[in-house]
Amino acid sequence: MSWQPYVDSNLVGTGKIVKAAIYGLDGGQWASSAGFALSPEEFQNIKAGFDDAGVLQANGIRAAGTKYLALQVDSTHVHGKKGADGVLIDKTNQTIIVAVYDENTQPGEANKVLGSVSDYLRGIGY
Repeated sequence: MSWQPYVDSNLVGTGKIVKAAIYGLDGGQWASSAGFALSPEEFQNIKAGFDDAGVLQANGIRAAGTKYLALQVDSTHVHGKKGADGVLIDKTNQTIIVAVYDENTQPGEANKVLGSVSDYLRGIGY
């Protein structure tokens, strides 16, 4: 399966997401926007946050060097904000998808875009 089109077309290509990446649960990057990547420590903290929300709620969400305030954390979805910008992260059976939006996008619009990709991947077993 080619993962880059999910980032380029289904996430960033919508105009609602400015940067995105898809990771396997082992931390391997499957696809990303140019220059956008989580450090291994950022990935591990985000992954741990799906099991223990306190990890992200206490320390914030760090993604590609930017720290976001954790607004929502549960077993499959994370939402963080920094000013008018935000990060949305969804966990599927085999992936963690990270999407960043900016002040030109309402959080609900960005969430709908990410949700459609993650729901599709869950539906096909990913």
